[in-house]
Amino acid sequence: MKEIIIEDLIYEIKGVQVMLDSDLAKLYNCKNGAKEINQAVKNNPNKFPDRYLLRITEKEFNSLKSIHLTSKGGARKGHTAFTEQGVYMLATILKSDIAIEVSIRIMDAFVKMRRYFASNNEILLNHENRLLVLESAFDKFKEKGINKIFFENELYDAFSLLIDIFNKTNKEIIIIDNYAGKELLDILKNIDRKIIIVSKNIDDVLKNKYKSQYSNVSFINNDSFHDRFIIIDRKILFSSGASFKDLGKKCFGIHKIDDMDYLNRILKVINIDYE
Repeated sequence: MKEIIIEDLIYEIKGVQVMLDSDLAKLYNCKNGAKEINQAVKNNPNKFPDRYLLRITEKEFNSLKSIHLTSKGGARKGHTAFTEQGVYMLATILKSDIAIEVSIRIMDAFVKMRRYFASNNEILLNHENRLLVLESAFDKFKEKGINKIFFENELYDAFSLLIDIFNKTNKEIIIIDNYAGKELLDILKNIDRKIIIVSKNIDDVLKNKYKSQYSNVSFINNDSFHDRFIIIDRKILFSSGASFKDLGKKCFGIHKIDDMDYLNRILKVINIDYE
């Protein structure tokens, strides 16, 4: 006869590890099967409080047994599932040599199963933590991969992304745009950050009028750039295919550039230290 692995006969019901009356009857070699087990419980009601056993229906019993593909058997009206304490108490009532021997094996099996579940819970917890780390890293990766293309007349969406980029700053915004003008200054006047505009064409009259009322923007005259760039806190670099005054009027793209060497070289061109 194939040896019975007791661990395969321990189930978890409602978060509690239990053994079924029919399985215990086989282990204890009960002549009358599960009926003998349940009769022992019926004869000693005070020794089996509710926390020592559970009553399950035949449908629940068959569902549990189908998991391990074992024979069904047992009473048709339902079954009794014994907790570890219930199994121990049952062994004290049956009082046979085989009951003592089997009970020791069962207690060892319960201990082994507790260790198994504890180990797997730890594995699951570690797995969940790793997933959180991966999710966080993936979020950062998505953050790094800002590549947005706007099509003609997507004016609001382009403007919205520009504001989102500006909102990333803690200290300073550097804007490189040879066509910076009134449209850009109208946006910047409400941003309470240090702002540097690098441009070759911005009108001196406009600059002076702006500076007479607002103090958040300073200007650098530089003719080294064709494309438009935004630098956030001297740490994050964006490039724009369109001048900021024309965002969304025609198809263009805004991209985040992760190569810090490029950022450093751009800052050197405008004679600003890299932080």
